[in-house]
Amino acid sequence: MNWLRDFARGDDASDAGRVPVLLAPMAGVNDLAFRQLCVECGVDLTYTEMVSSKALSFANEKTRHLLDRAPNEGRVAVQLFGHEPDTMAREAAWVEEEMGDALAYIDVNMGCPARKIVKKGDGSALMTTPDVARAIVRSITAAVDHPVTVKFRKGYREGEDTAVEFARMMEDAGAAAVAVHGRTAAQFYSGRADWDVVARVKQAVAIPVIGNGDVRSGADAVDIVKHTGCDAVMIGRAAQGNPWLFSQVKAALRAQEEPVAPTVEQRVAMARRHAEILSRRIGNNLVYMRKHVMWYLHGIPGAAHARGELNRCVTLDDFDAVLEGLLEDRARIEAQEAAYLGKACE
Repeated sequence: MNWLRDFARGDDASDAGRVPVLLAPMAGVNDLAFRQLCVECGVDLTYTEMVSSKALSFANEKTRHLLDRAPNEGRVAVQLFGHEPDTMAREAAWVEEEMGDALAYIDVNMGCPARKIVKKGDGSALMTTPDVARAIVRSITAAVDHPVTVKFRKGYREGEDTAVEFARMMEDAGAAAVAVHGRTAAQFYSGRADWDVVARVKQAVAIPVIGNGDVRSGADAVDIVKHTGCDAVMIGRAAQGNPWLFSQVKAALRAQEEPVAPTVEQRVAMARRHAEILSRRIGNNLVYMRKHVMWYLHGIPGAAHARGELNRCVTLDDFDAVLEGLLEDRARIEAQEAAYLGKACE
């Protein structure tokens, strides 16, 4: 049974059973404000940033706040990372008790390639210690009632392809679904994602498979589903500064006309709103917002100049001033261009 399809959101009963579109868990990106905006733009299910099971075991308040939900998030998947089966199982049980019906499922991070994560034996390093990985999944599934899923990569080392074998191990250990990123850990995010490995995993296991990697448009989402047969589509970096992507992808998967790309004004307005939502949560220390605003402004004329000013922004008023200045500069340039064209046509 493909239980993941229950997360597909739609306006009517005809949407039942459609391929759900998921926001990938991204550390330092999936803040509460960003997830709220992604839900507004149509994402079917969000994930928290990856949450350290060790930090939870120390009752770290900063870590526990990662479990907070946006006002429009009905349910959210919580991604845990670590390498100690008992600790991860205990903290997964605490998360389940704490969140109740708001918890969609527990996901285990076995794909993060960041060196500070890998050197501790966490994230993608678990692909090199499959016995530990299997023990983690078995321990968590024994401790919680919610489904347990695993996110991992094509393999760990350059040229390595162990995903099929690893997926079978995770299924045997009790995983209810797996998400496969079509790159090795050694690749980080370079090169092209290998969708063939997602297809091979789909053929090898009976549980649902989530396809991840290089889904940047509605057409990409349609292609990855056709190419791999995956049961859900997961989008990560392409959604940074572009939550509208989810509505475009969902329309493409339904063979409907995709919404038009946002205007510059809409992108600036969304950046401002993101900052405003985040400011209510962390007050006037909005340094975490700088990267988000830069993503929203990517490709906009004048954004390169604004980037330097954004790196000095601390408060909501700081961001407002930079964004307003960007729009004013753009309006002035457009007026100059219009005047030039008008004279040229005389």
